[in-house]
Amino acid sequence: MKFGMAIDVTRCIGCHTCAVACKMSNNLPEEVWWNNIRSDGGEAPDTARGEYPGNLEMNYYPVNCQHCENPACVDVCPTGASFKREDGIVSVDVDTCIGCASCIAACPYNVRVLYDKEPTFSMDFAVGDYDAPEHKQATVGKCTGCANRIDRGEVPACMDLCPARARFWGDLDDPNSDVSKFLAGKQTVRLLENAGTEPNVHYVK
Repeated sequence: MKFGMAIDVTRCIGCHTCAVACKMSNNLPEEVWWNNIRSDGGEAPDTARGEYPGNLEMNYYPVNCQHCENPACVDVCPTGASFKREDGIVSVDVDTCIGCASCIAACPYNVRVLYDKEPTFSMDFAVGDYDAPEHKQATVGKCTGCANRIDRGEVPACMDLCPARARFWGDLDDPNSDVSKFLAGKQTVRLLENAGTEPNVHYVK
């Protein structure tokens, strides 16, 4: 089994619903986002690619942990806190993490965050899933692939709430899974493939 995701760039409308769903379901601290919506025209949000006025194109790329086949973060972690589960999901054990940020430096996707101070929250009570991951000072946080939801037979929150149905999730090793059926016969792009991490998030244009 190897869990992975496909994102149909032609369907993504840049609405940030996936990012908000991730933030809420995982009870993320203030100013922390594990899912970011980037556009391919520049660093600023909603930046079109091309030349004005008649040759512009807007493409959105939702970016979260790529749950790589060869995760660089796992290779450099001195305590084993960053690890890959048997189903392919890359996780962080907050009880083992020492906050050294080696994984952040090694990850080419800029999708991890160091809680260098006590996390603060907009609400004075927890929101989201009852088993949302813990957020502790001096540890690293990242997209978990909603492993807690996966373990109880559900799908990641970002996919579950996508209004454009741009995301597909499932077992890449199972030809009958939703993600495999969607990817069949399609050309895909994976981010920073030259980094050698073999990401398991596929983008379809």
